[in-house]
Amino acid sequence: MTSGSLAAAQTPTLRTVVIPFTQLKDKDADLSMKIEEGFGPDGLGIISISDVPGYTVLRQNLLNLAPILAKLPEKVKKDLEDPQSRYNFGWSHGKEKLESGKPDLLKGSFYANPLLDVPTTDALLLQRYPAYCGSNIWPQTALPELEVAFKALGKLILDVGLLVAYHCDKYVSNGIDMQSNQGIEQIVFRSRCHKGRLLYYFPAEKGNDVDDNDSMSSWCGWHTDHGSLTGLTYAMFTKDGVEIPCPDNTAGLYIKTRTGQIVKVVYKEDEIAYQIGNITEILSRGRLCATPHCVRAPKGEKATGLERSTFAFFMQPDWDEKLNFLESGHVNQELIQANELLTFGEYTEKLLDKYYHLKNVDNPNKV
Repeated sequence: MTSGSLAAAQTPTLRTVVIPFTQLKDKDADLSMKIEEGFGPDGLGIISISDVPGYTVLRQNLLNLAPILAKLPEKVKKDLEDPQSRYNFGWSHGKEKLESGKPDLLKGSFYANPLLDVPTTDALLLQRYPAYCGSNIWPQTALPELEVAFKALGKLILDVGLLVAYHCDKYVSNGIDMQSNQGIEQIVFRSRCHKGRLLYYFPAEKGNDVDDNDSMSSWCGWHTDHGSLTGLTYAMFTKDGVEIPCPDNTAGLYIKTRTGQIVKVVYKEDEIAYQIGNITEILSRGRLCATPHCVRAPKGEKATGLERSTFAFFMQPDWDEKLNFLESGHVNQELIQANELLTFGEYTEKLLDKYYHLKNVDNPNKV
């Protein structure tokens, strides 16, 4: 067993805090204990929602299209690329770098805004915020069903996410004075720049036995989401076109806790997971906490030829949303002054200038 595999095998596995959808949709329900357990200072920064009506079918519909999209002719995929947005719309493959500095050829991504095909036509905004203000690029001829499936799942994850945000606001407002229009729910509701990411991990060769794949972050490097709330599906694994369970129980999502402990986190196939982003931690003054996380690839012979498909939906403020950073806490404290008023677009520019341009990484939300 390699050192990376041994470390992963010895890492504790924890279950997400689970909230049934019937409880979540009840706005009179007191979910403060569960919100604090999952998202509070001692939580993992993640909860999952069970028994969401219609979710299972919509998840299957979209994730089944990921390998079909990835196997389209290279010319078709080239036409789906958008360099102007730094590949934050349409197809992206090999544009990011692994932690080793090598191009990431392990996975391909398709990005789109599930709610608005054209968020704005303002030329100045398109030039300044191309990753948010650009237009969707759909394979309308090669794979027309992708648009329908992508938008349907994205809309559902947003609707459930707004309910999660409502209960988060209730929890936060018990501890601090919060303006009604500055809660997560309203910020997410009025945003025009949400982003969905359909991910496809190409079939592993030789069980992923290469240097880049011997760490916990072999499929996705350590990072913290910088938006408001991220919705995640349970990944789908296939081999030779047939869906199978993941053959390696050390593969999956790893989170670093507030005390620095690394744990593996699991949730069920029919649950939608939600993670807190930096913006929410800052605006809630630390009542809700974002946590660093990564994804480990399966190892061993059983992982050879294994494909993985999943979907992440980044719920983030509008680029023009004015955010009052009353306290930055430990999050980006070198970037933000206390009582500073910034738009989300300005905050993102600071983040990119400080961390991501220097590292030649395209986008902090490319997770």
